[in-house]
Amino acid sequence: MSFPDKQKRDSDSGNSPYDDEKTDEKNVGVHPAGFDALHRNNLPPDPDAELSGEEKARIDRRLLWKLDLRLIPWLCLLYLISFLDRTNIGNARLAGLEDSLNITPGQYNAALSIFFVSYAGAEPLTNVLLKRLRPSVFIPVIMLVWGVCMAVMGLVHNFQGLMAARFFLGLAEAGLFPGINYYLSCWYKRDEFGIRAAIFFSAAAVSGSFGGLLAAAIQTMDGIGGKRGWAWIFILEGIATVLVGVASFWMVFDFPDEATFLSDLDRQRVIRRLKADQQSSAEHEEFRMTYFWASVKDWKTWLSAVVYMGCDGPLYAFSLFLPTIINGLGYTSTRAQLLSVPPYAAAALLTVAIGYIADRTHQRGLANMGVSVFGVVGFAMLLSAESPGVQYAGTFLGALGIYPCIANTITWVSNNTEGVYKRGVTLGFVIGWGNLNGVVSSNIYRRSDRPLYRTGHGIVFAYLVLFLLGGSALQYVLLRRENARRRAGQLDHMIIGKTEKEIEALGDIRYVLSRSTALR
Repeated sequence: MSFPDKQKRDSDSGNSPYDDEKTDEKNVGVHPAGFDALHRNNLPPDPDAELSGEEKARIDRRLLWKLDLRLIPWLCLLYLISFLDRTNIGNARLAGLEDSLNITPGQYNAALSIFFVSYAGAEPLTNVLLKRLRPSVFIPVIMLVWGVCMAVMGLVHNFQGLMAARFFLGLAEAGLFPGINYYLSCWYKRDEFGIRAAIFFSAAAVSGSFGGLLAAAIQTMDGIGGKRGWAWIFILEGIATVLVGVASFWMVFDFPDEATFLSDLDRQRVIRRLKADQQSSAEHEEFRMTYFWASVKDWKTWLSAVVYMGCDGPLYAFSLFLPTIINGLGYTSTRAQLLSVPPYAAAALLTVAIGYIADRTHQRGLANMGVSVFGVVGFAMLLSAESPGVQYAGTFLGALGIYPCIANTITWVSNNTEGVYKRGVTLGFVIGWGNLNGVVSSNIYRRSDRPLYRTGHGIVFAYLVLFLLGGSALQYVLLRRENARRRAGQLDHMIIGKTEKEIEALGDIRYVLSRSTALR
């Protein structure tokens, strides 16, 4: 779907930054006209220069619609499969995995944890590989590898085999989520990215709904071919992943300057609109270690990682253990699989709604804080209540408070990080650190704590309050402070005497420096 463009946009220094106050040109230390001239001269030629504003807007809407149709549906399918494959072990547990392999609850949690060790460890490097190998090669290859790993999980006979399969599954899946978020940020303007990232991530919530229904159906194959129902869950879903991976060689496209589905004119239009949005991702950029160190030295990288862990840790706790939690409320295995569907469906709808609202208000920090309150209330209910009905209602609020913040936080990070490689490295660090908290999430819902699981709910509650709500509030305040410094012209000295190319090489810092450029 396409959405109308807006004149205002997110900036480096904030979720929302420039919408708080009106432009006051006299506060800028460097004369705005100088930046405007440089900016205009640096844009590629306009293929629609002779057309009216109304005709240009119509062409732009058609172009966005073409991008949306070619990119978003298939990428959503890929992430749905990815999330389904990493979390279906929770459904397999209800279908008899532990009994068949003779593993203890501690060994089951270890199998969950090993996935996140390899997954998080590989993520910071995957976006560099994506850029160098091209999306049309990198993404299909990793899908083929993890599809094989998933199918092999259905063939294992002991704990050691399960651990090995989960380790390599995490290694192979590591490139997809940060890679696609980075990839989409290289196609869309900042105020167009949030809703699309939200639609993309809503596939995770849909996979939760779909996964419960699919597992309930597949586990009825118990005994066919001498395999238990849990094994068929892994085998069939692994085969499906391999087939989609093969199709992805034709369905995943490269970056805008090389995309084969665009005409030459449309390719010029995409690159020009990204350049007009002040994105270096509109053109080729050679990797240099300076981009890596720029990300490492940027305080936003690490505070964003804290915020992201505040929603990602609870996400994995919720998605891996929701069937177990519902089963602990007294429902049968199949009924628990089916009752896990509605909370995910509600979360998917709210995820898309928050993406739309945050794009239009530019208040990503406030969106994070507001939505996180749902999660805090939901897990407070799970902690304090003993009634199955109240606890089930708490799972709804928990899902509503977690899922929308994942996409919103990633968009917040992407909007505030410029430069192709710096953005890729930053997303790798942020998402990698968040996913490393899956090791914690894998070990907090212990069988000895059932049916109320106070320890697990308490840890998730702390993550939501301290890291998601508290971290978002801190980042929001610090970004507003940085915007104030920029508006006062306190950093203008860093660009005086530099050419536009040298200013662009500064990466996202230029948005702090040039208020005029950032507002246009």
